[in-house]
Amino acid sequence: MKIYNNLNLNKKFKNSVIAIGNFDGIHLGHQKVLKQAKQKAKINKIPLGLISFEPMPVMFFNQKIKNHRINSLEQKKKQLKILKLNFILLIKFNKKFSFISADKFIKKIIFEKLRSKYVFVSKNFKFGKNRKGNINTLKKFQNTYGYKTIITPPLKKAKKIISSTLIRKKIQLGKITEANKLLNRPWSIEGKVIKGSKRGRKIGFPTCNIKLNDYIIPKLGVYSVMVKIGQIKKKGIANIGYRPTFNGQNLLLEVNIFGINKNLYNKIIKVSFIRFIRPEKRFKRLEQLKKQIKIDINLAKKNV
Repeated sequence: MKIYNNLNLNKKFKNSVIAIGNFDGIHLGHQKVLKQAKQKAKINKIPLGLISFEPMPVMFFNQKIKNHRINSLEQKKKQLKILKLNFILLIKFNKKFSFISADKFIKKIIFEKLRSKYVFVSKNFKFGKNRKGNINTLKKFQNTYGYKTIITPPLKKAKKIISSTLIRKKIQLGKITEANKLLNRPWSIEGKVIKGSKRGRKIGFPTCNIKLNDYIIPKLGVYSVMVKIGQIKKKGIANIGYRPTFNGQNLLLEVNIFGINKNLYNKIIKVSFIRFIRPEKRFKRLEQLKKQIKIDINLAKKNV
């Protein structure tokens, strides 16, 4: 899979099937769309590509939105690679790009740069300056520029449309098992292990600390997790919160990995959330905290 950060695509990727959108999470709904697009590409013997935007437009227009992403950009790339796309075009969403009209986007990118044959979008797809472009705009120009617009119907589960918005809500409410079903895999956070206060080590439960960056913030509390360090996978327990027992000020993900007791500073680890165990809680005495952690660990070992 080839990844482009500019519009200078290889000629072999022209005359392709294109899916356009944020695709945050690459959830079951996204997977359905991309499978349909892949089938269309296979039948017509042409490449399959995806156009997405970085940063996500909602985060560009509202600088106050910091924790919004289900997946990091790197995770999105990995998921798309698994789905065997031929290429991804990541358009830098900046002030200049935000002023491009919907008509110009179709002419300059879909037609001139890609010569797209099929364009897959969701029913609610909006694009162009002031989000004035929609599926009717795409259909209006399809004969002019030689492509066909394909509107993908939403995928439903339990009578609810599967969407990135719904999954974010599930994660924020701590309904991690439900979110995982909609993603078709455990929701995970990847990040570099940073140095902490070493309080966990001092009380007998060493942890790896990771910043959340732009990830959506899940319900604060304790989770059973699976941790991947390189090719090694281990069960673990994670706490996400402010560490109220120690009067913590910064939001942090702390992970105690079962069976590993070594320095992992600066290592990239992947923490997959399996089940919510309990909300974050302040303990009056350290012994109470230690006792609760032992209970949490026993639950986590059973749940993972």
